[in-house]
Amino acid sequence: MAEDLKSKQMTTDAGRPVGDNQNSITVGNRGPIVFEDYLLFEKMAHFNRERVPERVVHAKGSAAHGTFTCTHPDIAKYTTAKVFEKGKKTPTFLRMSTVGGEKGSADSERDPRGFALKFYTEEGNWDLVGNNTPVFFIRDPLKFSDFIHTQKRDPETNLKSPKMMWDFWSLSPESLHQVTILFSDRGTPDGYRHMNGYGSHTFSLINAKNELFYVKYHFKTKQGIKNFNREEADHMKSVDMDHSQSDLYRAIEKGEFPKWTVQIQIMPEAEAETYHINPFDLTKVWPHSDYPVIEIGELELNRNPVNYFAEVEQAAFDPKNVAPGMGFSPDKMLQGRLISYPDAHRYRIGVNYNLLPINEPKCPYSTYNRDGSMRYGENGGSGPNYEPNSFGGPTQDKKYLERPVTYNTATVGRYDHREHDGDYYTQPGNLFRLMTPDAQERLCGNIAAGLGQVETRIQDLQINHFYKCDPKYGEGVAKAIGRKIEEIVKKEELVGA
Repeated sequence: MAEDLKSKQMTTDAGRPVGDNQNSITVGNRGPIVFEDYLLFEKMAHFNRERVPERVVHAKGSAAHGTFTCTHPDIAKYTTAKVFEKGKKTPTFLRMSTVGGEKGSADSERDPRGFALKFYTEEGNWDLVGNNTPVFFIRDPLKFSDFIHTQKRDPETNLKSPKMMWDFWSLSPESLHQVTILFSDRGTPDGYRHMNGYGSHTFSLINAKNELFYVKYHFKTKQGIKNFNREEADHMKSVDMDHSQSDLYRAIEKGEFPKWTVQIQIMPEAEAETYHINPFDLTKVWPHSDYPVIEIGELELNRNPVNYFAEVEQAAFDPKNVAPGMGFSPDKMLQGRLISYPDAHRYRIGVNYNLLPINEPKCPYSTYNRDGSMRYGENGGSGPNYEPNSFGGPTQDKKYLERPVTYNTATVGRYDHREHDGDYYTQPGNLFRLMTPDAQERLCGNIAAGLGQVETRIQDLQINHFYKCDPKYGEGVAKAIGRKIEEIVKKEELVGA
């Protein structure tokens, strides 16, 4: 770019000035994102094309085949999805991964872990794409590429940068809940078998009466939670860079099949309007005291891939893939991923990625999609490639029509997600208070290892956030980086505590 064309004004790629780069355009404060949000789609489409050919995020991963067995006796009161019929066994494929590192990075890095499931149901593939944490760092997909850039490499030094990470987090207090999880022992799990998984987003279920229930999915490891501390995780990098991969592969080869208990939380549709927490906010959990978990089945991994590239590298998970009796929610992050994920797959492995054996449905399917790069098979043969037609091609069935969802009359616009849901501190504070004193000390030490490398103005802003979560949290981090809390937090806030 010529020097004289540079400007302090942020614009789109075509030069249109940007008025709000913090909030997606939604139908009301809690409504879904609209297609006219040109900025969101431009940012996500560009972001999905930044790396070739490995995944931009979740590049380093391991996977295995398995079975989901539904054991719940009466889940039909929530959904008509056949995968949830009692006793039903459904083939599955689970890919677990680190998030920020490249394909050659170490498995024991401090990082969230992806937890992506493909269920090959008799009604089509159901893909549940989540993490080993129930929350995330941001709540609006417009900020996703910005956040991930801070986890990648500095454009000048090509090194990981604590300054970029903590600068972003200190200016995004909604990240506090996930930051607290990440820098606890849960940020360095001892292999994939010993961590929980979560759908993280809010999805929905629809029953035979056409009633809608919002749902959260939980996968609790039956192997027991095992984590590394910071020193153990760093040591493992020098012992086995691929610890999680080798541990999972060898366990399955020996017949020690990993298992997870599958649970859900259910919220009736009407309660979402009045619940004191925004149920579609990915930075918050639904307290179990309000919405207890319901055990619905078991997930077991029992077969390793035969060819890593064909099955693991080419696996593509789309949160848009749900079965009849399931649906979505106004969760902004989920809404962004419904567009972003399939777009990323079309770029990375081609427009016909769903025809690859690992992604292909195991039930009968018919589509009028034809041609495109790397198309194989009969490509629809001599049949029509349009609908409607009078030549006996597949037709629609209105019994599968999506359930209409009504939103309160609202104005379409960019709503400030920090204005209406500004409590960033209660849930991470509660999590801190649940930790034992030695776990709290390790958390503060883990944070200090990175935060201690950045300039004091960023330290001050971030420690003030920790202090608001819990005074001991802020004091612990300040002490761990060799600073006094009185130099950082305002005197009136110290007295008020």
